[in-house]
Amino acid sequence: RSSAGETMAWSESVDTVLANKEGLTAFWTFLKSEFSEENVEFWLACEDFKKTKSSTKIASKAWKIYSDFIQADAPKEINIDFHTKTDISENISEPTLSCFDAAQKSVYSLMAKDSFPRFLRSEVYKELVKKHQDRNQKRWLPFL
Repeated sequence: RSSAGETMAWSESVDTVLANKEGLTAFWTFLKSEFSEENVEFWLACEDFKKTKSSTKIASKAWKIYSDFIQADAPKEINIDFHTKTDISENISEPTLSCFDAAQKSVYSLMAKDSFPRFLRSEVYKELVKKHQDRNQKRWLPFL
């Protein structure tokens, strides 16, 4: 569980939200309400992919990310520029652990500059902050 302080700290950067399980869940819920959850899902898939050790798993995970998020008409197609998409498409047959870096950076930037500020103004975030403040108050003021 996050403390009220941690919940407030989420407003500092998208990194603090992505690094916190409850924050990530709240951010994902918010993105889902805006029909853009593919961004955080792609970002998480890339984070997982970069930790892959086995070369056979690198190939299969890369192809899964490509088919889920990159290729034309992918079920969770992300919004990235033509050049990045083309580079990935040309190199997907021999993927490296850094093959999605440019796309991940682009999606991260989109979330940080666009989705994240809206998240901080959203009811999802406000309710979470309120819940933590209420919980904190009960902890510190048991006589009320």
